[in-house]
Amino acid sequence: MTQPLPKILPVNELKNTANIMKTCKESSVPIVITKNGYGEAVMMSVQLYEEMFAKMQEAALINAGLEEIERGAAPADGEEFFVRMRSKYGK
Repeated sequence: MTQPLPKILPVNELKNTANIMKTCKESSVPIVITKNGYGEAVMMSVQLYEEMFAKMQEAALINAGLEEIERGAAPADGEEFFVRMRSKYGK
C-alpha cells in the first residue's frame, strides 16, 4: 500500500492562516512548509497527528515484543494471553 505524498506549501503562503487551518483539517497527509525550496516544518491536523502517533506507539510495542523473542523469551499463546488479561483486568 503506497502512502500519499505530503502537500508542499511555501512559507510565504502562511499569511492566510484561516485557509491554512482549513487545509490542515481537510488533509489526510502532512503539509510540508518550505523556505527557499527546502523543507523547514510540517503541519497537520490534530486528528492526523493522533493517528500517526498511535501507529508509532503500536510499532514500538510490536518491535519490543520481537526483541524479547530474539533474546529468548517464549512467545505467548494468543488465547492464553487473552485469558490472563481478562482475569487481570476483569473483562
